[in-house]
Amino acid sequence: MRTIMHVDMDAFFAAVEVLDHPEYAGKPLIIGGRKDSPRGVVSTASYEARKFGVHSAMPIAKAAFLCPDGIFIPGRMARYQEVSSQIHGIFPEFSPLVEPLSIDEAFLDMSGCEHFYPSLEEMGQSLKRRIKNKTGITASVGIAPNKFLAKLASDWQKPDGLFVLRPHDIEGFLQDLPVGKLWGVGQKSEAVLHRLNLRYVRDILPHSLAWLQERVGSALGSQIYYLSRGIDDRPVVPETEAQSIGHEITFAEDHESLSFLRQQLAQMGEKVGWRLREQGLYARTVSIKVRFSDFKTITRSHTLNHSFNDDDTIFREALHLLEQIKLQPVRLLGVTVSNVSAGAQLSLFSTEDQPSSRVNELMDTINRKFSPGAITKGRTLPTDE
Repeated sequence: MRTIMHVDMDAFFAAVEVLDHPEYAGKPLIIGGRKDSPRGVVSTASYEARKFGVHSAMPIAKAAFLCPDGIFIPGRMARYQEVSSQIHGIFPEFSPLVEPLSIDEAFLDMSGCEHFYPSLEEMGQSLKRRIKNKTGITASVGIAPNKFLAKLASDWQKPDGLFVLRPHDIEGFLQDLPVGKLWGVGQKSEAVLHRLNLRYVRDILPHSLAWLQERVGSALGSQIYYLSRGIDDRPVVPETEAQSIGHEITFAEDHESLSFLRQQLAQMGEKVGWRLREQGLYARTVSIKVRFSDFKTITRSHTLNHSFNDDDTIFREALHLLEQIKLQPVRLLGVTVSNVSAGAQLSLFSTEDQPSSRVNELMDTINRKFSPGAITKGRTLPTDE
C-alpha cells in the first residue's frame, strides 16, 4: 500500500502578497486586477475575501460588488514563480518521487520513507515546517493511501492544515462527500448524477459498476464506482522536464485588427522564447489560444520536424495559425510551445538559422544584463492603423 502526500499552498498568490506587504495581513485581498477593472478575473482571493463569497475565476466586477472594501491588486506572476521554485525545490528532500500539479501543489510518494518519522502526522508537519521556514508562508498537507484521497485530505482542514486519512477511516470519510468532489466530475457530470438522485458518495455505493456505466457512460461510470470506494491506482509520476511554456493576455477591449493581434503575438513569442532559452530547452510544437468576445475559445497547433527555441520560429508559426482563423472580436490571445526537451533535434532538410540565433544570443545578453524586454524587435511595437 502506498503512502501519498499532497501538498497545497494556502491561497498562494495572496500569501505571497501578504509576505511582501504585511499591511495586507488579515484583510480581504483579491488578486487579478484593480477594483475598477472591467475585464479582470480573480486569480486568487485571501481567506478573508472568501468569506464574502469571492472565489477564483470570478469577474473582478462581481468581486467588487460582493466585497466593496476589499484590496484589489494585479498579479505578479514572476514573483509567484520565484517562490514556487523555492517550494518545489524542497520536495526532493523528502521523496525522489514528486509529481508537480501546478505552481502551488504537488504529490509526493512517501512509500518506504515513513520509518524516518515517529508518525505520519510528524512526517507531514516536517514538510510544513520546512516550507514555512524557507518561504514564510503556509501549506496544507493531506496524507492517504492514494492520490485521490490525499488531495481530498489536504483540503479538509485548510488553511495551514494537516490531515492523515488511514485505511480504516476511508469508508466513513467518503460517505457524506458530494459527488462533485469526485475527481473528473465537472458541472455537467454532476448535474447528470443529481438527476439520478446520486448526490453523495453514499448514494453511489448501492449501485453496481454495470448500472453506473449504463447510465453515465463507461469511463465516468467506472471512475465514480472506484473513487467512491476510495480506490485509485494512479502512481505518482515525476516530471523531470517542462511539459509546455506559454503566455496569454486578456485584453481590456476586444480586438479584431490583425495588425494589433500580430503585434501581441510577437511580444508573447519573445517572452516564450526567452523562457525556453533561459531554461536551456527546445520545443517542437507551437499552439495558439483564441477566445472571442462571446467566450467561444479555440486552439490551433502545429508540430515541426525539428526543435527550436528562437523567437522567429515561434512568432512565424503562431501567426500562420492565427491567419487561418476567421477573425471576430478577440478577448484573449495566447501562445504556447510544447513537446519540450533539453536538447535540439535539427531538421534533416535544413540547418539552424544562424543569423537568428546570433540575434537571439545578443538580445538575451542585453536583457539578462538589464531586464527582460529591455531590447525587443520592431514587430512587437504598436503600429498606426
